[in-house]
Amino acid sequence: MSFPKGFLWGGASAANQYEGGYNEGGKGLATADLISGGSHLTSRKITKNVQGNLLYPSHEATDFYHHYKEDIALFAEAGFKAFRLSINWSRIFPNGNDEQPNEEGLQFYDNVFDECRKHDIEPVVTIAHFDVPAYLSQNFNGWGSREVIDFYYRYAETIFKRYEKKVKYWITFNEINTATLTIGNFLALGLNVGDSDFVKQPDDMKLRYQALHHQFVASARVVKLAHDNYPQFEIGCMISYMPRYPFTCHPNDVLLAKQEENMHSKFCGDVQVQGKYPYYAHKYFKDNGFQVDITEEDKDILAQGKVDYYTFSYYLTLCVSADDAVEKNGNSMIGGSGVNNPYLEQTEWNAMIDPVGLRIALNDIYDRYELPLMIVENGIGVSEEIADDGKIYDDYRVEYLKKHIVEMEKAIEDGVDLIGYTIWSAVDIVSASTGEMKKRYGIVHVDKYDDGTGTLERRKKESFYWYKKVIETNGESLKD
Repeated sequence: MSFPKGFLWGGASAANQYEGGYNEGGKGLATADLISGGSHLTSRKITKNVQGNLLYPSHEATDFYHHYKEDIALFAEAGFKAFRLSINWSRIFPNGNDEQPNEEGLQFYDNVFDECRKHDIEPVVTIAHFDVPAYLSQNFNGWGSREVIDFYYRYAETIFKRYEKKVKYWITFNEINTATLTIGNFLALGLNVGDSDFVKQPDDMKLRYQALHHQFVASARVVKLAHDNYPQFEIGCMISYMPRYPFTCHPNDVLLAKQEENMHSKFCGDVQVQGKYPYYAHKYFKDNGFQVDITEEDKDILAQGKVDYYTFSYYLTLCVSADDAVEKNGNSMIGGSGVNNPYLEQTEWNAMIDPVGLRIALNDIYDRYELPLMIVENGIGVSEEIADDGKIYDDYRVEYLKKHIVEMEKAIEDGVDLIGYTIWSAVDIVSASTGEMKKRYGIVHVDKYDDGTGTLERRKKESFYWYKKVIETNGESLKD
């Protein structure tokens, strides 16, 4: 078993969880800047304005804005071939619909990409990663308005032209299928939900899926823009992929697992890769009493704007039961059918650890699309302590990553065209779901805590050195 030559090993991040500098360099307010901190037990809050009595983790995050040179040097030391990051839309167009871009924001990313290139690190850039400009949310209802398609197109057109010689790999939207969940109303779509609980947001399913459709159209238009003008670009989609297992072999459990996996994990990829809505989506809309407004022009652009490669996040699998008598845990994502899988361990945040599920996902996705695949998020969130000797012995992270990378090798041996793997995350960042720093994912520790305190000092964890060896040997060290 071996990884292909030129395999893109690296790490991942997101501006809204990592960048900070929320009111510096001409940046406008983003929706992410209006979500308070929270915890595993206490939900985050969405506010219409920044409130002085609340902590907003994205405002400083772990401050890539002021530490990018130091961090990229660490990535180079680890041997990264790729660094997945996102551009903050409101740093380029502060309100989202501005006539002219913010030059200071453009220059910041010029500096970041130049630093990556200096170290021979390939940037993998997400255009929109859960940070709609707040002005668009409050004045246009975010992606609920078709007008936002044009604003996004202008934004993409601007950064494509600016960075055409610095960035090859692009992703249109992060985990676009988050919009199939209620939490996606504000997080992914920027719909104006007012003051709201982050988990229990007000929900209009028809509006939510219409807003998602507008993202599909925007993505396709931008893919076509790249194909027509920048043939050197590779433009991908990005899906939060969670295989569903039936709790038993009862046909009802098997059918439910397929239906939930279709609408959560496969629907958005089908639209972006195949250029049209799948049959089962129309049935789902009908069963829920609505239809999405899809024009003939929309259908045409979806068919023309098919992505070049497929990226996804993988953290866990879910198990579902159609039997009302079986105790549910509420973790099916789409409905209340989730149950605990007795064959898997769980993290302290109740995520099922399933390395073999990654091999299943890779085979399922490649069988469906036969496009190059890239895993752009995979990792484990753990609360951890600095030992008396100043080190962080995160053996649990090493074990988690090792088992998943071994399954990636097996999938490559199966025949899957896997071209890259960027762990989540390169550096400790704010958890998108809970707003915590306690839930640490990075191979580099950042001195930052849930109450907003900390020196922001960087410290390499033991997993940093382990991953460095994996990259140096192109995976051969896993056989030791």
